[in-house]
Amino acid sequence: MKFTRVFAFMALAGLAGSAFATNGYFSHGYGMKAKGMAGVSTTNTDDAMGGANNPASMAFAGNRLDLGVDLFSPIREASRTGSTTSGLNGTSESDSNYFLVPELGYTHQMSSNLALGVTVYGNGGMNTNYKPLSGFGNTNILGGQGKLGVDLMQLIVAPTAAYKVAPNHSIGISPLIGYQRFKAEGLDAFIPMSSAGGNLTNKGYDDAFGYGVRIGYMGKITPTVTIGAAYASKMKFDEFSKYKGLFAEQGGFDIPENYNLGVAWQATPAVKLAVDYQRINYSGVASVSNPLLPNLMTAQLGTNGGAGFGWDDINVWKLGAEYKYSQQLTLRAGYSHTDSPISASTNPTSPDFSETSFNIIAPAVIKDHVTLGFTYALASGNEVTMAYMHGFKNDVSGPGAVMGGTEKIQMYQNSLGIQYSWKM
Repeated sequence: MKFTRVFAFMALAGLAGSAFATNGYFSHGYGMKAKGMAGVSTTNTDDAMGGANNPASMAFAGNRLDLGVDLFSPIREASRTGSTTSGLNGTSESDSNYFLVPELGYTHQMSSNLALGVTVYGNGGMNTNYKPLSGFGNTNILGGQGKLGVDLMQLIVAPTAAYKVAPNHSIGISPLIGYQRFKAEGLDAFIPMSSAGGNLTNKGYDDAFGYGVRIGYMGKITPTVTIGAAYASKMKFDEFSKYKGLFAEQGGFDIPENYNLGVAWQATPAVKLAVDYQRINYSGVASVSNPLLPNLMTAQLGTNGGAGFGWDDINVWKLGAEYKYSQQLTLRAGYSHTDSPISASTNPTSPDFSETSFNIIAPAVIKDHVTLGFTYALASGNEVTMAYMHGFKNDVSGPGAVMGGTEKIQMYQNSLGIQYSWKM
């Protein structure tokens, strides 16, 4: 029965679109317990989400199944003023505002030292849908026709093995098996700049498969202090052939390498404090990190040097607190701060322009999050966990590289998630 639930939920996850755009196109956290603590997870042993966070943690998680779903709401807006080049001045809001994002974790103790399991989770963040600009007929804010936007969903299945090399120390590994799908609409103004203009926009959904690996370590170095570390390689995906004229490297779109370090302190029997540091290296993915200019002038879209979103590598700091109010109820709170991957003012390689233009369709500008959460233990021993997140409004402004004028992209977010956990 438990395995039936696992595979049914994996199928559901495969069909659900992911829309997280909190730390670039990574979620602020994976698993509702982590999400209630602003994503702190490197030292968390209370769920089966280790394949997304730290595989070594599964050695201490016991036998459990965690099923969760988040209602995620990103509110995006783009505007342009003062353009005499295109005259396309105005404001446009994205209509795609609500998404259900499921996740799954399962782990089983094969022996006192060995645990096997699986984690299923998603990334995303380029899910936008802008109407044409008011007063300009069917023309959108980037000069194309009709609705403007992109839809990216990334699903990752992470089978996991964790092994205790000593009673209080473990290592783990998760092969990462990825599926992603993508579509773009309303980018036809860029067709003349593409190496394959027939494969740049309005081609419907395309999909691709990829692979990578995550490894981790966890150690309880004192009765009250736990440390952890995890590294995930770049996930290499097949190219999006329908969009080989849009993304650099003939439609390439990989998930960048990333790593996280964490420490947790059990300050009292009821209070735990934890800190995570995460690094996401977007510079290793050309279609994401290549700047818009000068690349748009020196190489056609879709080529190895073709223009991208100009995203920088980012550092993420997460601070979480957990309070065991009673035997049944545990409360959580957290705060996280991240760099914006999008240049805050001008493009350093072309200082007269910013990176705002392409990022109208992917405005990943959130920098600060606050979270709240709780877990309630039922009489059966199973658990209900909920988590709330607010991403504070942030904007990036700068001179438009394509349409001229001054462009501003902005976003704020809310999410509310629930998870049910079976202890077996």
